[in-house]
Amino acid sequence: MSQTLDARHASPQALRERVFSGIQPSGASHLGNYLGAQVNYVAMQDDFETIYGIVDYHALTTVHDGAELRRLTHEMVLDLLAVGLDPVRCALIRQSDLPEHAELAWIFNTVVPVSWLERSPTYKEKRQQGIENSMGLLDYPVLQAADIVIYKATRVPVGKDQAAHLELSREIVRAFNRRYGPVFPEPEPVFTEAPVVLGTDGASKMSKSANNTIPIFAEPDEIRRLVMSMVTDPLRIRRTDPGRPELCNVCRLHRYFGSDYLQIQDGERTARTGCVDTKGLLAERIIEFFRPMREERARLAADPAVVEQTLAAGAAKIRPILETTTAEVREAVGIGRRREV
Repeated sequence: MSQTLDARHASPQALRERVFSGIQPSGASHLGNYLGAQVNYVAMQDDFETIYGIVDYHALTTVHDGAELRRLTHEMVLDLLAVGLDPVRCALIRQSDLPEHAELAWIFNTVVPVSWLERSPTYKEKRQQGIENSMGLLDYPVLQAADIVIYKATRVPVGKDQAAHLELSREIVRAFNRRYGPVFPEPEPVFTEAPVVLGTDGASKMSKSANNTIPIFAEPDEIRRLVMSMVTDPLRIRRTDPGRPELCNVCRLHRYFGSDYLQIQDGERTARTGCVDTKGLLAERIIEFFRPMREERARLAADPAVVEQTLAAGAAKIRPILETTTAEVREAVGIGRRREV
């Protein structure tokens, strides 16, 4: 059962619960990433044991240039630090630094029917987008499950578009536990209040692979250009036509960048305001909202060592968890040297 969490008001009993979530370094952080997951990344640091991964193994399904992947990984660490992740309060890790993730994914592969992966809506969507049909693309949810449960995480802050993947992770855990005993807990997704955030095309979710994003750290003029290009209500042709704000992506996004969003929606519904005005206001509010984060990101980027230092500290922090879980899994399935009792 999924849940929407106001992480600032988590109960004291939840203090020792472990949280994991991963983000692909396949492009710049955008509004969908921030509203759908990163808001909870930041909020949950104070009340949970939080681990956040830059999942560069996953990015290999779409990024096929080594230098570019390293650059994107570096940039994503800066993005996450700038939105508010604190290496003292969380562990920020790079997936490829930790081969235990891939080892557990292989072990999970031996209990997962191929049909489970072929029915994944994300797999079908990526195929429709023309992404290369590699074995890695098909197997993506298995590695995702391994990323989460190798830390025995019980909560996973993700966007609502990832609900099917999290349910598959839970199925994989059940399949493994049925065969080898109760090793892993079933993780629960944690959603923000935001729905699936649509892209600038107004037709599909905001996604790097769909090229319809609004990067949160883009230059102000670029944000203005992207917001002004957004598709609104297709039936509102003339300025004097009344709009349908419940169907307009621009109106919906105003909810997250100002307390007067109901007045803005009413202005669109009654044709007091036009789409150009509403877009212009949204662009300026997005720019202003992320201005302090943009400035912090520039400050961090000036230190060439900050990214690797952050990742090294994160890896050291979670190393005991990885070693314990890996030993437990190896013992359960019967591989490697038997642990001394």
